[in-house]
Amino acid sequence: MTTSAQGNEPKSPTANAMRRALKRAREGVALDTAEAAVLLQARGDDLSDLAASAARVRDAGLEAAGRPGVITYSRSVFIPLTRLCRDKCHYCTFATVPGKLRREGHGMFMSPDEVLDIARRGAEMGCKEALITLGDRPEDRWPEAREWLEAEGYDDTIAYVRAMAIRILEETGLLPHLNPGVMTWTDFQRLKPVAPSMGMMLETTSERLWSEPGGPHYGSPDKEPAVRLRVLEDAGRSSVPFTSGLLIGIGETYEERAESLFALRRVSRSYHGIQEVIVQNFRAKPDTAMRGMPDAELDDLVATVAVARHILGPSGCIQAPPNLVDAEYERLIGAGVDDWGGVSPLTPDHVNPERPWPQVDELAERSAAAGFHLRERLAVYPEFVTRGEPWLDPRLLPHVRALADPETGLARPDALPAGLPWQEPDEEFTAAGSGRTDLHRTIDTEGRTGDRREDFDEVYGDWEALREAAAPGMVPSRIDADVKAALSQAADDPTRLTDPEALALLHADGPALDALTRIADDLRRAAVGDDVTYIVTRNINFTNVCYTGCRFCAFAQRRTDADAYTLSMNQVADRAQQAWDVGAVEVCMQGGIHPDLPGTAYFDVARTVKERVPGMHVHAFSPMEVVNGASRTGMSLREWLTAAREAGLDTIPGTAAEILDDEVRWILTKGKLPTATWVEVIKTAHELGIRSSSTMMYGHVDQPRHWLGHLRLLAEIQQETGGFTEFVTLPFIHTNAPVYLAGIARPGPTTRDNRAVTAMARILLHPHIPNIQTSWVKLGTEGAAEMLRSGANDLGGTLMEETISRMAGSSYGSYRSIQDLIGIADLAGRPARPRTTTYGDVSEERQKAALASDGHLPELLPVLGD
Repeated sequence: MTTSAQGNEPKSPTANAMRRALKRAREGVALDTAEAAVLLQARGDDLSDLAASAARVRDAGLEAAGRPGVITYSRSVFIPLTRLCRDKCHYCTFATVPGKLRREGHGMFMSPDEVLDIARRGAEMGCKEALITLGDRPEDRWPEAREWLEAEGYDDTIAYVRAMAIRILEETGLLPHLNPGVMTWTDFQRLKPVAPSMGMMLETTSERLWSEPGGPHYGSPDKEPAVRLRVLEDAGRSSVPFTSGLLIGIGETYEERAESLFALRRVSRSYHGIQEVIVQNFRAKPDTAMRGMPDAELDDLVATVAVARHILGPSGCIQAPPNLVDAEYERLIGAGVDDWGGVSPLTPDHVNPERPWPQVDELAERSAAAGFHLRERLAVYPEFVTRGEPWLDPRLLPHVRALADPETGLARPDALPAGLPWQEPDEEFTAAGSGRTDLHRTIDTEGRTGDRREDFDEVYGDWEALREAAAPGMVPSRIDADVKAALSQAADDPTRLTDPEALALLHADGPALDALTRIADDLRRAAVGDDVTYIVTRNINFTNVCYTGCRFCAFAQRRTDADAYTLSMNQVADRAQQAWDVGAVEVCMQGGIHPDLPGTAYFDVARTVKERVPGMHVHAFSPMEVVNGASRTGMSLREWLTAAREAGLDTIPGTAAEILDDEVRWILTKGKLPTATWVEVIKTAHELGIRSSSTMMYGHVDQPRHWLGHLRLLAEIQQETGGFTEFVTLPFIHTNAPVYLAGIARPGPTTRDNRAVTAMARILLHPHIPNIQTSWVKLGTEGAAEMLRSGANDLGGTLMEETISRMAGSSYGSYRSIQDLIGIADLAGRPARPRTTTYGDVSEERQKAALASDGHLPELLPVLGD
């Protein structure tokens, strides 16, 4: 029996409350937390009523999914990669200690031979899933685990998991389902290419059970509910089919259990990535701190399954492990389950070793007795098999397709696993370009085909959930600081501005804003002089195919969309050569996160340019692309950046920053890297001597307090590394941005916003980042000149081609001649001069080449072979 927070028996709901909740469940009305908590206590006839309505919901979902009367299971092997763990859960017998492993003759981790022996024998018995389960980050607690990993050549446990998953795929054909515990966003990027699905039980959202001494999760850092919910969200952001669930009967109240179910529903609706929810009943085990705790009762399990079905709805997939009930399968089916989970003919349930798996034939018979046909599924659920991209990495598609029925997504009965190579797909990155490769030219003449991609309603997550998330955080903060005093401090010593003073200035308007921009302009003159700098450069966006799901981005396309394209290496080289011929000193190269893009393709892009034009500065690859390259190759960030530099990379753009505040970030983007990872990439690059720009995109769902935090963080990084060359203001272009089309974002920043951001960037980044760049692409001639009067000293580049802002709806074209840029400086009353990427002087030869071709560039833009 679940107890209350005080440890007493819970107070039973009134008969009226139960009748009302049951009626709402029968009628399909959405339940709230209080009603769900009431229904969790249903017993006797009330429980039968609840289960019957839940079963109807389940049946409707199966009918809609095209598999009425089907209950599924996965034929699997259980591979306990390591039983060491840094957590101390009070009910767990899976985790152990190094000494015990040694006494039993085991290593700290299973060896590759041991792993593959189980996988091979499973494949021979017709299994299709390799369930890899292990303790959370054991190297953080146990020196023996760290020593084992180092001796075997692995940086961490995740690296070993990845390596074993690849070998299982290549040598046995089984599909890995990974349960390594708490994972970071970066961990998901590392593991997604090697496993079609992953999982981690939420267990409970009860903070009390984790934080209070004596609680089942006390002393276990990975069991903090907020941490586990973040993992579920990162899985969704990364488009990883994910299994989660509850562990019931560990001391939670009914209200806490209901809250846990609603938390799972919230994540599921936001990202559409939870493939199943497991409802697991607690079973007390000897030799644990909770050995005296009573087992969760069967009625409790049945009621929880039924309530879970009502909360998750017909499309949710709900599993109850069949080995944890005493053959009461019919009651669970009657309450709304549609899956039995993994069942192994070879290996025990290492988490519950005292509870053997049922035989598949028995499970089929008992399911048939309840009116259901038992069908085998894969580790990844059929809905995700049929969805395909972005849920399944292209390198896994051959392995999944070898075992899946293409019509249903379930396992093919006649399929036998066989090892297949795990390798990069052979696609267009070494062949001819594909798609609308003339978009860099025709975006200015013909425009884009439509204002949004065809999967607008699915790729970005749940818009309604986003509106709810955006609303509370987007209310401007009250400003109590004295603007006059803040202006005085900014003029006297900007380095001593307090956060309240800085925030007051970010809100400045009217005469106060005019005074602020004058202070910033004076500071600019003292710091870098009057020269307005610019660079002769060409943007090369080598692909716009991307499934990351950035909600502000109108550039990204699916590979089948009319405006999608990918350049060949020869086309990249041709564009770099063209740029050099007309005086460029830099190419800026970025692209979408194409699912077929090998992690080494970035090296090829840089090398191709350097081989064709050795003198060209390669400014390329956003932090998101760096993480993508590193995760796809299995290299660390440092190793990947080192290899990229050896291939020809000179500096990186500090894009993909947007707003460096995850409150805003997770509204703007579904799957882009979090703030901490962006910072890690930038710092690592700077440590290696690879300098970068820094950026901020503003004017969408953000507020001045977010700008302040962003600028403070950049200043902090610069004081530590000194690696930023400049700060670039990027006003949000709203016209075709999905987050604007969905009615969530503002229509870009106002002129007031632009002036305040530019001025405060100058003030808050002084003296650490001396160069502040404004964007003529986004602001036009007059707007850019105004920013030069507000603290900016740089106009960026000639660009020659620009598709990202133009796809978003910018109306200021893709190219500015040198004379155009000089004209913008003239409007601001200032001289102009060219610069290099790192703000050095441009050679006389390059200046002559640029001036000789100035204004004639559009004739050169078409690339031979387009």
